[in-house]
Amino acid sequence: MAQQSIGLGLGFEDPEISLARQDNWNSHLARHAENKPDEPALTYGDRVQTWQQAHDRVHALADALHRRGVGAGDRVLVLMLNRPEYIESALAITAIGAIVVTVNFRLTPAEMEYQATDCGAKAVITERALQTLATAVSATVPELSLVVVLDGEPGDGVLDYDELIAESGDPHPPTPLTAETPAVIMYTSGTTGRPKGAVLSHGNLLSQCVTVLRAAKERRDDNIAMAVPPMFHVAGLAGVAGNMFAGIPTVIYDAGSFDPGALLDQLAAEKVTSIFLVPAMWQAVCAEQLRQPREVVLRTMSWGAAPATPSLLRTMAETFPEAETVAAFGQTEMSPVTCLLLGEDAIRKIGSVGKPVPAISYRIVDPLMEDVPVGEVGEIVYRGPNMMLGYWNKPEETKKAFAGGWFHSGDLVREDEDGFLWVVDRSKDMIITGGENVYSAEVEAAVADHEAIVDVAVYGRPDDKWGEAVVAAVVARPDAPRPTVDELRDFLGDKLARYKHPTVLRWLDELPRNTSGKVLKTSLRNTDD
Repeated sequence: MAQQSIGLGLGFEDPEISLARQDNWNSHLARHAENKPDEPALTYGDRVQTWQQAHDRVHALADALHRRGVGAGDRVLVLMLNRPEYIESALAITAIGAIVVTVNFRLTPAEMEYQATDCGAKAVITERALQTLATAVSATVPELSLVVVLDGEPGDGVLDYDELIAESGDPHPPTPLTAETPAVIMYTSGTTGRPKGAVLSHGNLLSQCVTVLRAAKERRDDNIAMAVPPMFHVAGLAGVAGNMFAGIPTVIYDAGSFDPGALLDQLAAEKVTSIFLVPAMWQAVCAEQLRQPREVVLRTMSWGAAPATPSLLRTMAETFPEAETVAAFGQTEMSPVTCLLLGEDAIRKIGSVGKPVPAISYRIVDPLMEDVPVGEVGEIVYRGPNMMLGYWNKPEETKKAFAGGWFHSGDLVREDEDGFLWVVDRSKDMIITGGENVYSAEVEAAVADHEAIVDVAVYGRPDDKWGEAVVAAVVARPDAPRPTVDELRDFLGDKLARYKHPTVLRWLDELPRNTSGKVLKTSLRNTDD
């Protein structure tokens, strides 16, 4: 009984003390603004923003959103390219207890409309280049009543981003954020082909911060990180959260384009020490560095989101011999990193995704949830503080994902005698092309709408540049003219984002199926030219 009374009457429940004790990306920003206000936090081109400036702008935007009725639990879409305002928006939204919903800027209006409707979004924050997409969706989603645009075209119902930050008015009240408070919804492909919104909490992001620090080669005051992955990806936003936790300055690379020469120039000029790229990017960066060497000071070069060949990993090590290679493996639902292959093992265990990070518990199981012996293949399942809260508005999907009290990854792996994991397949037919996840069922549904196609199966083919290419194996409708791959891509233009479009067409007399009628995609892959 004495233990139960500890803390009662001692002020431990005081709201001010609880707020002072918070540990999340908003409190991290406040801490650095207090401890090193004039040091750089975010660099974007010629713009340098200090920790104090970032803190002030975040809270000014949070105040303005709160005055317009955005509050705890509300969902706010962020549709932007990589830029400081993306990070400001995310922090401002969560500062008032609302939830950030990241939106892939490559989506079509129909795809974005689905996500906005599914999560019940109340507002969207965007920029001039994407204003047309945002306003088109807001016109079809009644609940999406607030549109904020950076440097946008004036129009009915459109608010200017910088004017909101500059305005005066009542501040938002202090908002308690616990480890279980939802922070972000990120849409990821589901078993039906419809995206599912993975809900990540502030505790999830904090756990990821610790994992990011573990991947760093050295803890030094002169560390500088570059953010390259799009912020709508968990690798992008969670990576910045790690920098925010550690007080590491972040150089933001514009995700709207990729120029390996320009990236290398920026690495050298800003003295960047750590960077994460997908393998296709590393291939281009290494080729450019070998063609025209720059004086870079990289200490950590991370990769993930798609498979990397042993030859590429060797090239990375030879091109940047002073940097440690780190492989990061995981998925959105796990915030995302679950395994790391650190530099000392990068060559010795080439092809492995490394060992599980200390934050998680894991098992490798058969379909009956029995552990498989070392060396045998099974599905890896997880527990831990970086495990998502669940899928937004999808209780049955959430229940299925957490069957047996563990999160089911869908990844089939084997563990070697040294404890390193090797991914052998994905139980879901996910294609990863250029770091983007493409779910075959969604593409199949769109392709099947073409009048010349009677049957279709979509799968990934290994591709040196993109990791995987999207292949559509199709059966023609009798007497119908067969479209070329370019004609099919034109047909899909308003149905799917372009990165989801097939780049290869295979015309077959029939698709291989088993006795239950399921398409044998393994057979398609094995007979692929």
